[in-house]
Amino acid sequence: TEVDSFQYLEPQADGFRNYKKAIHKTPAEEMLVDKAALLGLTAPEMTVLVGGMRVLDTNWDGSKHGVFTDRPGTLTNDFFTNLLDMSTKWESANGDGQVFNGVDRKTGETKFTGTRVDLIFGSNSELRSYAEVYACEDGKEKFVRDFIAAWNKVMNADRFDLA
Repeated sequence: TEVDSFQYLEPQADGFRNYKKAIHKTPAEEMLVDKAALLGLTAPEMTVLVGGMRVLDTNWDGSKHGVFTDRPGTLTNDFFTNLLDMSTKWESANGDGQVFNGVDRKTGETKFTGTRVDLIFGSNSELRSYAEVYACEDGKEKFVRDFIAAWNKVMNADRFDLA
């Protein structure tokens, strides 16, 4: 087997795991939407999957970008509640607009870091509306149910025996 031949099978981007090859000029959030479409996901399903994947701490490189929780590995709606928390001000970490620091407005202390993919759920009006539903106090159970349904949909997408 020629090892170099496998380079063409490597993914170019995976917004669900906060991965994007640096060579691409296409914004990461656009590549996320494209991947979600390829998986047959709706906007609400994409939203709940990203939020769940972040709090489960599944970034491809182990980074904490988008892990907006103090309980990583636990399926909670913390991603959405902390993303939309008005006491947090988001600012570019290094000026390139790819990584952002979530800074406490009172103390100036960095609470979280996030990527363009993470922050799109707060800045895009449609995605923000879904994020607000999951961020609500009474949205915790809905978040878990919807995450399980979306996860199941992705995991069974190529199961011809279920069709």
